[in-house]
Amino acid sequence: ASLMHNVMSQLRRYQEERQASAGQKWKLPPAGQPISLFSGPTDGKTRTLIRPADDVIFRVYCADHTFCTLRFPINTSANEIKVSAADKLGLRHPREDLLLVELKSSGEKVTFRDAEISIPTALSLNGRLFVSPKDHLDALTLIPEQENPTEGMDFDMELFSTKELAYHMTLFDWDLFWSVHEYELLYQTFGRLRFSQITANLDVFLRRFNEIQYWVITELLLTPNLSKRVQILRKMIKLACYCKDYQNLNAFFAVVMGLSNVAVSRLSLTWEKLSSKSRKIFTELESLIDPSRNHRNYRSYVGKLQSPVIPFMPLLIKDMTFVHEGN
Repeated sequence: ASLMHNVMSQLRRYQEERQASAGQKWKLPPAGQPISLFSGPTDGKTRTLIRPADDVIFRVYCADHTFCTLRFPINTSANEIKVSAADKLGLRHPREDLLLVELKSSGEKVTFRDAEISIPTALSLNGRLFVSPKDHLDALTLIPEQENPTEGMDFDMELFSTKELAYHMTLFDWDLFWSVHEYELLYQTFGRLRFSQITANLDVFLRRFNEIQYWVITELLLTPNLSKRVQILRKMIKLACYCKDYQNLNAFFAVVMGLSNVAVSRLSLTWEKLSSKSRKIFTELESLIDPSRNHRNYRSYVGKLQSPVIPFMPLLIKDMTFVHEGN
């Protein structure tokens, strides 16, 4: 009885929030930023729950980097998107000869199957959508906005309290995490095409991890002044500590993994200028994300926490996939 009560409560919560967030429109900014609310209910409340019928505005490119802007519901199939984009871009090819492709900033190409949905939210960080004939995939090249950034963010991190920054990051991350329904985890684990249901909220939360991780890397690598770079490094270590204190373990992992990135580790002069106390703290933080023995340190730590906790989502999905495939 207790289990069924919990299941029904979760179902009611999901239905109520979906009803409350009716009529929202989302936009996928062209410069690779995360999806953002374009318009929604007029009650003044900001919501992050993405529904199947919510519209999303996004771009689709072709090989010469011309593009069209489309507006479709989140649950629109890749086939519908590619046909509409090809028509607007003047690609006169049979639809069976066309592919909808994500071109990642690494140059990797990922082809979407015709029945796939949640396409705009499934894009990787800084990825772009292209429509292309099957035999012209090699002609797809990165657009200029996908090239390496030339400068860090506009604001000076030293002007912000690290604790306050971690606090607001956690509030934002909790909102994203709370929008992920349990069913989306099942769709991800058992295979999205088997259910024809959106996983947009899970996509956005998973992307958030990469956003934080690469933000850390970018800020450090694009700071030319050594003393300022040391200050940012120290602040990032403190940020990881506060995320851990707030039990935002997804952001905690993202920050520490960003600091552990090879490109950051090679900043030997920067690390040498860091105080021994800060280096010791970072070593302790790294031990918590140590993947050895199936993330034993992390699992032991999480097991002692009281709710609420924002978990390290990639590991949770890995565990669910392992259980599913093992059965």
